[in-house]
Amino acid sequence: MNFIDKLSAAWASNNSLLCVGLDPDLSRFPPQLRGQPDGIFQFCKAIVDATADLACAFKPQIAYFAALGAEAQLEAVCRYIRETYPHIPLVLDAKRGDIGATAHQYAREAYDRYGADAVTVNPYMGSDSVDPYMDWADRGVIVLCRTSNAGGSDLQFLQVDGEPLYQRVARLVADKWNRNGQSALVVGATFPQELAQVRALVGDMPLLVPGIGAQGGDIEATVKAGRTAAGTGMMINSSRAILYATQQEGEDFAAAARRVAMETRDEINRYR
Repeated sequence: MNFIDKLSAAWASNNSLLCVGLDPDLSRFPPQLRGQPDGIFQFCKAIVDATADLACAFKPQIAYFAALGAEAQLEAVCRYIRETYPHIPLVLDAKRGDIGATAHQYAREAYDRYGADAVTVNPYMGSDSVDPYMDWADRGVIVLCRTSNAGGSDLQFLQVDGEPLYQRVARLVADKWNRNGQSALVVGATFPQELAQVRALVGDMPLLVPGIGAQGGDIEATVKAGRTAAGTGMMINSSRAILYATQQEGEDFAAAARRVAMETRDEINRYR
């Protein structure tokens, strides 16, 4: 099953547009996992198990693992998701951006080493930085478009032939780069007006939408701006608000994550 078909099935089977991000921060781990040689894997596994029926995708952020030399644990997390929840898309958040043979190696890393269904990429170097990922015809390529950070406006609003650069990226991906029909875009929840404009440009193309939860994006505005006519079309990501939801001493971190994930999934569904 290709990425788009798997994502569509997950939207339906879990009645969810919630993407659960996996950003392991050892300083915020529960005490029983700190110092454990496989603590990162055990933490992520518990989060995945607690939220698997509430999510349309899981999104491990590679930097949180690589900075700790924990790529083997990332491999184990990805393998666990693929084997235990094969119906839920695995999105590797890597934001790679290079050309030619190097881009091909980054694609191998995402699709072959980690077995990701999709990977985030940076379009700054143009079409030949994205095209090598298309050699895996069933995998998703999620292109940065209008990002949720404030500094994104430094470049993304530059005018290109009368339109802002982020809109030009959206058009390029929708009209020219999407040769396998497996592309998507990253558009932040912190800018719902731009999210609506991207949706109008790209039709039903899926959007990965970071920025709710800890980043403060408004769920109602996000859903109304980005949903398709069918009430789907988005992977609305929440990471820290779910991962580190424990509010009181003694509360189980996985149960707390499930509680917040369910609340978030249900609030998203209210506006679909």
